Amino acid sequence: MDRAQLADFLRARREALQPEDVGLPRGARRRTGGLRREEVAALSGMSADYLGRIEQQRGPLPSEQMLAGLARGLHLSLNERDRLFALAGHPAPRRVLRDDHLSPSMMRIVDRLTDTPALVMSRFGETLLQTRPAVALLGDFMRFTGLSRYLVYRWFTDPATRELYPPEDHNLRGRVFTVDLRTAYTAAPEGRAGEIVAALLEVSEEFAEIWRLHEVDVTHHHDLKRYRHAELGELELYCQPLVDPEQAQELLVFTAIPGSPSHEKLQLLAAVGR
Repeated sequence: MDRAQLADFLRARREALQPEDVGLPRGARRRTGGLRREEVAALSGMSADYLGRIEQQRGPLPSEQMLAGLARGLHLSLNERDRLFALAGHPAPRRVLRDDHLSPSMMRIVDRLTDTPALVMSRFGETLLQTRPAVALLGDFMRFTGLSRYLVYRWFTDPATRELYPPEDHNLRGRVFTVDLRTAYTAAPEGRAGEIVAALLEVSEEFAEIWRLHEVDVTHHHDLKRYRHAELGELELYCQPLVDPEQAQELLVFTAIPGSPSHEKLQLLAAVGR
């Protein structure tokens, strides 16, 4: 255990994290940036006195449970969490992706896209966050429950999902969604992807036929796509992904060529959404 480095690391991460990053109000009396020791202790499930002793290079060796609490409370990345464990003299835990967790940096990026259609999706195609223009363009993807949370499952089981795309694009879109699911399934066949695949093989012969093709490279997210909107008509949009490799999530941002009819329609999404 390197007490000095552990103390410095915890103080540095605490001072770098802002109240807004963890859902806390900044308050009018806060004069310095970063989180207070009491706030981190509460978020981590420990006493402020215990955290203080670690930061002051005193006290016993933190247990793995305490270190896990600190990693959670400080919103550490997986690399930062591994370093925390190493400094405390423990082996790093096995990395498990949390598909429901959005990093503070990803949330800050989405917060700045208030006038742009954008959404964050898990590796299984579950929408974790949408901007208002994205809801106006695509509908509310976060309202679904059960297996319907996953876009690939809705594609093969809910005809309304296909209304977003022109009929002549349906075959390609089904193949793309299946390729994305196969990628997740190959990485962890016993997990969530396996559950989705098993369910679709049982209820959709179309999916079963595409699945048997074993395609692994059909197209990319940033290819030009066509969307159908009930009021604005058809839009041609580019879908640019920003990948968070630690969480295996993608931020998808929809754009149009400036000056094009689709670009003009994007400007109207805010009014349509209201």
